[in-house]
Amino acid sequence: MKQLLLALLFLTALPVSAQDRGAVERQFRTWLEQVVWPRAQGGGVSRATFDAAFAGVTLNWDLPDLVPPGTAPPERRAQTQSEFRSPARYFRPNTVQSTARIGRDMAARHATALAETTRATGVPGHIILAIWGRESGFGRVAIPHNTFRVLGTKGFMSTRAEYFTNELLAALRIVQAGHIAPGAMRSSWAGAMGQPQFMPSSFETYARDGNGDGRADIWTSEADTIRSIGNYLARNGWQAGRDWGFEVSVPATVSCAIGGRDQGRTISQWEALGITRVSGRPFPAAERNGEAFLLMPAGRFGPAFLVTPNFYTIKTYNNSDLYALFVGHVGDRIAYNVGDFTAPWRPVDDLLRSDVAAMQRGLVAQGYDVGGADGLAGFKTRRAIGQWQVATGQAPTCFPSRALVNALSD
Repeated sequence: MKQLLLALLFLTALPVSAQDRGAVERQFRTWLEQVVWPRAQGGGVSRATFDAAFAGVTLNWDLPDLVPPGTAPPERRAQTQSEFRSPARYFRPNTVQSTARIGRDMAARHATALAETTRATGVPGHIILAIWGRESGFGRVAIPHNTFRVLGTKGFMSTRAEYFTNELLAALRIVQAGHIAPGAMRSSWAGAMGQPQFMPSSFETYARDGNGDGRADIWTSEADTIRSIGNYLARNGWQAGRDWGFEVSVPATVSCAIGGRDQGRTISQWEALGITRVSGRPFPAAERNGEAFLLMPAGRFGPAFLVTPNFYTIKTYNNSDLYALFVGHVGDRIAYNVGDFTAPWRPVDDLLRSDVAAMQRGLVAQGYDVGGADGLAGFKTRRAIGQWQVATGQAPTCFPSRALVNALSD
């Protein structure tokens, strides 16, 4: 503890204006020795592993959200980016079609590994393939960064330093366990590693050996990547035998404000409200007594879905409705060669995230639950919009618009 306090005092002794990058690099090496090494050693990491991991590693000054020693965290940037053009942007035809096409090729190429993983985890191969394709283009997208440089930099001087320091220690333990050589451990700029894009702590929990060589190599082994993604979903609650969801038609008599994970009903109960599959086919008999949730990611301006708990398991991989919807849809295209969604994504107003946050604060002031005024139109915000529209005599659309921003901004 005394060494840690001394190291931290040293790091904050000089303002950044009195330092050059060379001085900060020297402080980084001191931090590695006095802060990281004792914790790594306590976690079973050898000195040889530690030295190999940081050989030649310097700070990466191009990463976002850095806080060099002696400086204050950057002020939160104004939320000026456009966030709410049509969600159709997430489903660009070229991206969807190419991911599905390559996914079908991969399904044939890796049929054995996929079948073995499905038997072991209950997760369908086409869902695993869709995640793999979304995360790294089935391993074809370059993963450019040295993991220890990224995590070292962000652990030493970022707005989430303790989180990234813990991830750095996990990365050292992974090398110590023999899964990969330190120089081969590649990640994104945020430290997400390999073809499934696992953070090191997720690797320790979920990565699995899929080819029987005793290592979990998510960087170069397709079999290990497949097994690791399947294990992740299984460990996070995937229900074997259930689908992820179905595109549906929602009659005008059913309010878009009854969507959301906290308003589940059985599929047969949704049917009783008049909700049907857009394909015209009945819901599978095995699904009709299972719980499902109404999802309208663009309110009345886009397709609607009944999603199962497996949809929310996909969201544990990336907490985005559109991400999970992309995975489910591309998975269906891989497995069943289906086409585009039946309902179109209709144009919506371009809004700034700060505008939506102001609208959310206006709804909160009137007693509506928006799930937090963060500028993101999650299901609680969409529902609150619909409830306010009904209360004010309007047809509910359940999605932000310029008119709503003007009417509700604080």
